[in-house]
Amino acid sequence: MEQRDPRRWWILVVLCLSTLVLVIDNMVLTVAIPPLAEDIGATAQDAQWILESYILVFAGLLLTAGSLSDRFGRRRIMIIGLVLFGAASLVATLAASPEQLIAARVVMGVGGALIMPSTLSILITVFDDEERRKAMSAWSAVAMVGLVGGPVLGGALIKWFWWGAVFLINVPIAVAAVIAAVVLMPESRGPWQKPDPLGTILSAVGMTSLVWGIIELPKHGLTGAPTLTAFAVAAAALITFVGWEIRTESPMVPLGLFRDRNFSGGSLSLTLVQVGNGGLLLVLTQYLQFVLDYSPTEAGLAFLPMAVSSLLFNGLGAALGARIGNRAAAVSGLLIMAAGFAALASLSSDSGFALVGTALFVLGAGGGLAMPAAIAALMGAVPAEHAGVGSALNDTIQQAGAALGIAILGSIVSSTFTGNMPDSAPEQARRNIADALATGDNALVSTARDAFTTAMSTSFIAAACGVVAAALLALIVLRDKKPAKPSTEPAPEPATI
Repeated sequence: MEQRDPRRWWILVVLCLSTLVLVIDNMVLTVAIPPLAEDIGATAQDAQWILESYILVFAGLLLTAGSLSDRFGRRRIMIIGLVLFGAASLVATLAASPEQLIAARVVMGVGGALIMPSTLSILITVFDDEERRKAMSAWSAVAMVGLVGGPVLGGALIKWFWWGAVFLINVPIAVAAVIAAVVLMPESRGPWQKPDPLGTILSAVGMTSLVWGIIELPKHGLTGAPTLTAFAVAAAALITFVGWEIRTESPMVPLGLFRDRNFSGGSLSLTLVQVGNGGLLLVLTQYLQFVLDYSPTEAGLAFLPMAVSSLLFNGLGAALGARIGNRAAAVSGLLIMAAGFAALASLSSDSGFALVGTALFVLGAGGGLAMPAAIAALMGAVPAEHAGVGSALNDTIQQAGAALGIAILGSIVSSTFTGNMPDSAPEQARRNIADALATGDNALVSTARDAFTTAMSTSFIAAACGVVAAALLALIVLRDKKPAKPSTEPAPEPATI
């Protein structure tokens, strides 16, 4: 039996820190955009690019980054990513124009793409099968805390300091993670193989175009020229990418992974879950602020029940998954998540926090049970030599699902809201609840709040259906690995890390 690294739990702390800095950055920025835009003179289009430039670069480079980490060393690639991310965060803090900030965000996207696959791939190479579930549970719990706590932290930083603090906070975390990685973390890599430049270009073009098309979908519709063009480019690039990866002797992505039902089933289940989760913060934050009159900080704090239950049930999910298997844990958690979305769909325009908090607690509990099990099933199917690109595939799938969720649920809310507003209302008020509230017309304000609540309920019903579909898929496709039978054959030599 291969000896466990005595520093493995400290290594997990480094991996969690590296993940936390990425998740928090994206969430705190959402509340920093208004003061930031006013200070540096950013237009609405500039603000859009400040948010989306990172996402596009991050999504486009994930597969390439995973392949690089397998080839050149996972620790090395993660450290390079942390250095880029920290340095770009410092530049963003000092940005005096939208162009400078967008450029910094692009470099942050490159750094983020290098960091994210490396964290999960290092985790699955440092921890053995017996402890991996616990480690993965802690890693995913930290990601959830960052996701939910980001808006709260962002609101506090802006209130006490200035918008640049949302970037400056990344610098000490990145520095600490780099030092700890150098001191504590062993290097690991897969077997050397020839570079795949064509696969790199095709994957980057395909994923960037796909995410861009999803982002443009709510604004231009499915038949709009920008959306159709982006999806056409994505389809052409990704289909060519698959064909090339099947034929080439040294593929960047081992597509044979998808022949494993745990990998493909886990991937599709996570995609459906992220469709629901992707739009959750976007839609519910607007409900809390525009319908229930919460401040931005109060809206962020409202998500604490979800963070708390996610932390509690991640640990329970790790223990339960080891006892009853990944499939049962994933299916149970997904059904609980669906119940949480159904509870959110029952909210009215005058609901109190009790119902909101309860629904979010249930949603976090379901996620805490389901997500570690689904990711454990998926990553358990990935050979150690492909840990980096396997992790990148997992990250890419979840990013695409989240982006798709924002587009789909955002479109449902937008169209349903407009359909429930009176024809006599001003055009902008029929399309946007913020504009409706700004009219000061009490009757129109009340109607707008009811219309938005109805639209939100419709979107959460759709999310619940998606999560139920994910549960059915997990039930049918996932299979728990049977314990290996004792063998009289000599044990293989341990891999060098």
